[in-house]
Amino acid sequence: MTDSSTTGRTVLRRASAIGIALIVVTLLVGHVLGVPIGLGYVETGSMEPTIDAGDGFVAVPAAVAGPVEEGDVIVYDAQEVEDGGLTTHRVVDVTEHGYVTRGDANMVTDQDGSEPHVTDGQVTAKALQVNGEVVVIPHLGTAVMGLESGLESTQWWLASTLGTTAVLGTEGLSYLLIGFGVAVLGVSVALDRRGTSTRNRSRTRSRREIYDARKLVFAMGALLVVVSLATMIAMSGSTEMGIVSAEFDSERPDVIPAGETEAHAYELRNDGLLPVVTIVEPASDGVAVDERETLHHGESANVTVSYTAPPETGYYLRSFTEHSYFAVLPAPIIAALHAIHPWLAMTAVATALAGLLVVPFALLVGAREIRTRSRHRSDATGGILR
Repeated sequence: MTDSSTTGRTVLRRASAIGIALIVVTLLVGHVLGVPIGLGYVETGSMEPTIDAGDGFVAVPAAVAGPVEEGDVIVYDAQEVEDGGLTTHRVVDVTEHGYVTRGDANMVTDQDGSEPHVTDGQVTAKALQVNGEVVVIPHLGTAVMGLESGLESTQWWLASTLGTTAVLGTEGLSYLLIGFGVAVLGVSVALDRRGTSTRNRSRTRSRREIYDARKLVFAMGALLVVVSLATMIAMSGSTEMGIVSAEFDSERPDVIPAGETEAHAYELRNDGLLPVVTIVEPASDGVAVDERETLHHGESANVTVSYTAPPETGYYLRSFTEHSYFAVLPAPIIAALHAIHPWLAMTAVATALAGLLVVPFALLVGAREIRTRSRHRSDATGGILR
């Protein structure tokens, strides 16, 4: 076997391991946050033939996907469809009340049933389309659902064996997925070394491989910045509420007398592993809210959102946004950067988080070159040993 073919197989093996690890990390982050990041999948056939049951797709977070238009395939947090939860359907109409959605395989829209019109606040992602066609990843969902089932069984087995519930739930699943990713990389390295020792037959001089530590540190930092930015984008978003400006009082929370203002409580919650600073602010007319909360893992807090009904009666959409940042900088600094622009705050936080993780490694390896030594064997006469 030639050196070029050997190198090609090694590169392919390493690329496959990295690809699997990236998919695992993407699914891990999406699971922890409860929103699809980068990848999503469908469990039923409601989107056939566009997306078959068990197929995946590229999910673009709503915060960066742009406005929703007719024809888009969106992931939204349904209230009634399939008893509620994330649903992937196509937008077939845009009305003043919200979006009308339908699965490509369905004869009726979701709103013909009991599902209310979908608002921007419910949309978590859009499926990536190229030339009007959804980018589909065949069987991704089937593989992920099988993995989730296996991981759930493993969690319960570990909980029973170890006598602890720490390995159950979202946090326990996160630990298992991280371990799975590390195991994949470890197996790849082991196979690579085994293949190298098998292929080489005679001793020659030691061969040194030199790596630039600065480039390695920079690559690690850049990757952490990108992952942190993507995560904060996914955690942020807008929430919409439809209100009715009426000429009468009502016990319904969405009915407000014309020209009057009513306050409602909105719950903020941090289901992630890291503490976050969340800033809530208006995104439309008729909304008053300006609050900042720092939440640790599992904590929640209520903020007060005030809605003002216009003097004219009718149905109106009101919205506000929440921006969540990892609390690696003091909350006042994050708020000041956010006041200039949210992207400035996200970039500063992502850079600080990457620095906290990369700087210790940089101090350890320094700016020197990293040298590795390997030995291989070859036939000194150029022949093939049998």
